[in-house]
Formats: sequence, structure tokens, C-alpha cells
Amino acid sequence: MDTKYDHTKHEKRIYKMWEDGGFFKAKTDNSKKPYTIVLPPPNANGLLHVGNALMIAIEDLLIRRKRMQGFSALWLPGTDHAGFETQVVFEKELNKKGQSRLEFDRNTLYKMIWNFVQKQSGIIDKQIRSLGPSLDWSRNTFTLDKHVIKTVYATFSKMVADGLIYRSNYMVNYCTFHGTTLSDLESLHKEKISPLYYVRYKYTKQKGYLVVATTRPEPIFVDTHLAVNPNDKKNIHLVGTKVLNPLTNKEMEIIADEFVDPKFGTGIVKLTPAHDKTDFAVAKKLGLPIVPAIGLDGKMLANGGELAGLYVNKARICAVEILKQKELIEKIDNNYKNSVAVCYKCERNIEPMVLPNWFMRVDKLKTKAHEAVKQGKVKIYPKWQEINFHRWMEEMHDWPISRQIVWGIRIPAWYDVYQNPTINVTFINSKKEVVAGPVGELLKTYSFTEIENGLQSLSAANDAEFIASDKKPNGDYLQETDTFDTWFSSSHWPLVTLKYPDSPDFKYFYPTSVLETGWEILRFWVSRMIMFGIYLTSVPPFGAVYLHGLVRAKDGRKMSKSLGNQIDPLDYVRQYGADALRIGLISGTANGKDFNFPHDKVLAYRNFTNKLWNMVRFVNLMFADCKKDIPSYNKTLGTILTTADKKILEKLESLIKKVDINIEKYRFAQSADSIYHFMWNDVADDYIEQVKGREDKEIALSVLKHVLTTGIKLLHPFMPFITEVLWENIPGVDEKPLMTASWPKT
Repeated sequence: MDTKYDHTKHEKRIYKMWEDGGFFKAKTDNSKKPYTIVLPPPNANGLLHVGNALMIAIEDLLIRRKRMQGFSALWLPGTDHAGFETQVVFEKELNKKGQSRLEFDRNTLYKMIWNFVQKQSGIIDKQIRSLGPSLDWSRNTFTLDKHVIKTVYATFSKMVADGLIYRSNYMVNYCTFHGTTLSDLESLHKEKISPLYYVRYKYTKQKGYLVVATTRPEPIFVDTHLAVNPNDKKNIHLVGTKVLNPLTNKEMEIIADEFVDPKFGTGIVKLTPAHDKTDFAVAKKLGLPIVPAIGLDGKMLANGGELAGLYVNKARICAVEILKQKELIEKIDNNYKNSVAVCYKCERNIEPMVLPNWFMRVDKLKTKAHEAVKQGKVKIYPKWQEINFHRWMEEMHDWPISRQIVWGIRIPAWYDVYQNPTINVTFINSKKEVVAGPVGELLKTYSFTEIENGLQSLSAANDAEFIASDKKPNGDYLQETDTFDTWFSSSHWPLVTLKYPDSPDFKYFYPTSVLETGWEILRFWVSRMIMFGIYLTSVPPFGAVYLHGLVRAKDGRKMSKSLGNQIDPLDYVRQYGADALRIGLISGTANGKDFNFPHDKVLAYRNFTNKLWNMVRFVNLMFADCKKDIPSYNKTLGTILTTADKKILEKLESLIKKVDINIEKYRFAQSADSIYHFMWNDVADDYIEQVKGREDKEIALSVLKHVLTTGIKLLHPFMPFITEVLWENIPGVDEKPLMTASWPKT
């Protein structure tokens, strides 16, 4: 053995030995119990980050231990197409070339993004391998694999048949920059200082005016009503009064509804049902007109008069100027603080829009998923995270599952263009010109084939007739251009990684054992996987969920490029070794709570690898120097053991119990720390020092070898590389490689 452990000499060699030996591959073996984990799929075109490293360390710990315990342990890898994020990245690449996605038909753009992802893919897999995970790479899955798409399509068709899918004009969060709908979970809220405009509304039958405060004067031209709270004594007398719309001069009636906050502004609000969620709900309840003012491109529509064609921010400036010219601005509060919804990706303001969208009814599905957790069929660790799960299930609304992007699984709905002539389509014709309009009108000039081949997007009315099918029906049918929300497709992950529904893997390994992931996607992903698993199989997709905390920068702030505090885990792998990073992260966790990157612990465990190395080197020297035969440790030695021997063996027994209990309860940091202190303090500092002066060296070395090998076995799932190398250098061990050895028992 070298005088010092050099991880750079061993990690690639060891990983190749494991992989070439097929030690990661799990078999369907009815004589063994299955134990299954699915790796939450990282972005196919992404790079390894610290959160990935923590996740891999924890999951590999679980899977290696179960494998050593005799389970048929399967850890399933895979990558996610990450629809919205990937398309954003690709569009930035196009912009660098002076190009835009709007220059290409849908199919061409999809193929371009596919090729881009293929060039990038494989990088993340190589980076993951550097951490030493015992993933069964032969079962790797990509979320756009054919069998995945087939399963997602089958689920959609089943949901259509079961009445769980519908189309509706619905208030959605819309990012006009990226051209897509966002769920509530994808919308951030930022505190901003916005001008609050106090606008005068003249009475129709008397002189004077009343004043309404608003941050958004630009869509006033589509407002048809004002509202007051029925319990507001100072304004209730206004109900039924009519005023003039300050931009159109049309009559507006004042109504009463409890949604109005009497303390906001003057206690009188304007209703913009097409661009405000609360106003939309009131309009639906009272049957009020819902007239859009803003188009999907972020520009004011033709009914906006002088504002038509302007982007929202410019339209707001123009509207204020018009109101000032009419002397209809009472005052402006330039220091008004309000919460503004922004896109989580580009942080531009979100426009609430009423759009035809695909929705999934969640009531029946969420009830069963909720009951599964309540009844303990799915256990959530740490226990306190269950509260967040229950709150989310109680407040979950119908889910908008469609996205107006190209990169993803296209919704398998087909429209007969002759049955639905009012469908609006945008396509690139044979002259490379962008053409838009109702398909029935366009078919008078263009062939169906030209429209189909050049299709960019289509927008169908809510009552448009469609056929749900994974294949194009016979006839002139155009497929829906919206794609599924990425969370819709990834909610099938435990199913598609096992090739649901008929594969031997699915029949043996499903349901999976534990889902380990970050707490921040409990709502996005975990809850929906439980819903889909029960819906399709009647069984929850996993028996337990462990939610780890987020790793923050060393200073406690969230890591970001703008702050310059990002940590590249590969830097630590190169400098200190994968083992030190893995167990350092595990030891730094705080029972599912966020924690600062544990730089000091990583350094401490780097030193620990050297300590272990020196311990084994020393034992080898003592074995070489011992002139007597060293017996294998067994209980028959009990009569000749010293007090020190018995004490270290008792501590070892206690350690095994502690490690088992803590791992089963997902208390990984406690397990890591207890092994660390046992090996460093009890074995290295105390017992080995005592062994040096023993006369009965053969007995002492027998006990020491047993203690050392057992400790290394316990440590293996936490630090797989160093322990495997040490195992190679301990004389007389029978079980090789270490990862196939039996887990210690008390």
C-alpha cells in the first residue's frame, strides 16, 4: 500500500470494475425480496449540481445497504427532457445565431432541439458516474423514449374516456415572452414598487366623479363594471350607480361583491375579468362579460383603440397620458408596494389570460392519494413534511396540463379540419412565409399538406371536436400543437422506468420502495406521482418518501450565478475525492431541513479517508510481523478475550444497532457520525494502541480484523471507493468485491 491514499488512482478503476462485473444489475429473483429506487431524473442537457450530489449520496447509501442485506436491489437511472427549461436554453443558442424559433415549422424545430439535446446528453451521466453510484445503467430511461410516450398517451386516452380531461376558457398564468402557460407552482411572487393610479370615473346622470385606484390602467377599455364591498358603509350607496368608462366613454354599472377590500384605494375597484383571477371568478359567478385586452404576444388587441399593437408597458404609459389629457387622473402614488406574479424562468411579469386549455380534473385522484398518506400506505420522512403534503392536497385545483411549447410530449388530440373550420392555425408556406388564420379559410388557398407540413401552432375552440389517439386518424386531421406539462409526463416515472404495464421488471419491482428527493418538489412531482400510480395500478408507486433539504451556499444564501456563490461538486470530487464529498454532504444534512454547504465536514472526511488508510496499513504490518497463526474471529474465542476485546466488541454490536435503526428512520447524518467516531476514536485511538503492546497478538489481531472489516462494511454505503480499495488490501477476506459482501448483523 502507498503511504497515502490517492483517490485519483483508484476511483475510475474501481467504478469500471463494478460496472464491468455487472454488480449494479438487479435480477428478478423470487427467492429474494425486491428493493427499488428510481433516481429523480436530472435534465438531460444539464450539469451536476450540489443537490444532485446529495441525492445520489443518500440513494446509493440506501441501495448498497439493501444489496448487502440480500435484497434484489434495483436503482433505476434516467434523464428528463425538461421541456420548458430546455427550449429556453435552445432559443438562447438560436438568438446567438440571429435566428428565432418563429422561423421554423414545428417538426423542424423539434428535431433541432432533439439534436441539440443529443449533443449535450451523456455529460450528466459521466458526471454522475464520478460520484460512484451503483445505478443499473442497463435500464436507463429518457422521458422522451418511445415506451414513455406510449404510456403517457395511453394515460391521456384513459383519462379522456373517464371524463377527467376537459377543455375550457380558463384563467391561466401566461408568460408572453416564452409563449406558454405556467402553473401556480411555476409562478413566483415578487414585492415591487408600482405606481398606483387614482382614476376619475364621471357619473352618467349627475355632475362629478368617483375615484378608483389601480396599478393597471391599460386594460380599462375592456372593463364593464366597478365593484364595492356590500359591507362597506361609505360606498354601499353607489351600488346600481352608472359611470362612464374613462377610455371608451361607455356606461359602467357599480355592483357589490364581498371580494372587494374596502381598505384598498378608495374601496371601489374596477373589474378586468379577462386579466385578473379574482375578477374572472366574480364574472363567472355573476355572468358578466369577459373581454380580452391583451394578445398572446403581449400586445394590446385591436379593441384597444390608440393602445392597439402596443406592448403592455408602453400601453400603460400611453393610457396614463390619455387619462391625463382628459383630466381623469386624480393622483399617482409612486411608492405603492405590491406583490407581482413573475415567470420563474425569466422573471418577467406574468399576464393572467383567459385561454382555451387542456385541464385535468383532480378531485377523485387527489382524494385517493391523500388517503394513501393518511392511512400510512405512503410514509413521509421527516414526519413534519406530512403537514405540507396535506395542505397541498386540500387546496389543489384542477391542473392545466398543456404548454404552448414544442419540446415535449405532444398532446395526442386530433382535429378534423373540415369539422372544425374555425381552428386558427399558424404555418410556414412553401415560400417560407408565415401565414395565420382560420383553417377553413386557408384551405381555399393552400393544400392541407402544405398547412400540415409547415404547421407551427393551432388554437382550437373549447367545443372543437377531437379524437384522442396515439396515431393520426384517416383523413385530414391536424394534431394539437400543445405539449404536456413536464410534470404530467414525469409523474409516470416509477411506471415507465419499469416499463409498465407488462414487463417482468414491473411485475417484480413495482411498487418501488422509497422515493428520495428534495422537499421543494413535493407539490410539483411527489403528490402527482402518487395520484398517477394509484389511478393506473390501484397501488401507490412507493411505500415511503424521504425529502432532503436544499443545500445552500457556505454563507447560507441560495446559490445563484448572480451572487457568484455557486459550488461545483466536481471541484470537490477532483480535490478531495467522491467519498469525502458524499459523506460530508450526508453528515451535514439536518433532518430534511435546508443547510449550508458543509465545507468543513468534507475536509474532515477527506482526513478520515487517510486515517482509514493508515489503520489498514498498520494492521497489515502487524499481520506480517506476527509469528503465530491468526485465527478467524468467532464466538469460541470468548473465553480467552481480554476486557479490552470485549469492550470493543460490545461497542461494535451497539454501533451496528444504531446504524440500522438510524438508516431505517432516514437519520443518515447520525449514522455517518456514529461510524466516524467509532472508527477514529474507539478503534484507531484506543483499541489499536492497546493492541500494540499485547502479548497475545494473534487473538488481538483476530478481534481487530473482525472489528475493522465490520466497520468498513458499515461504512461502505457512505464511502464506497475508499472502502472497496481497503477491502482489496485486507489479507484473508473471502467476500469480494466488498459491495457484494453481507451486511453486518448483531
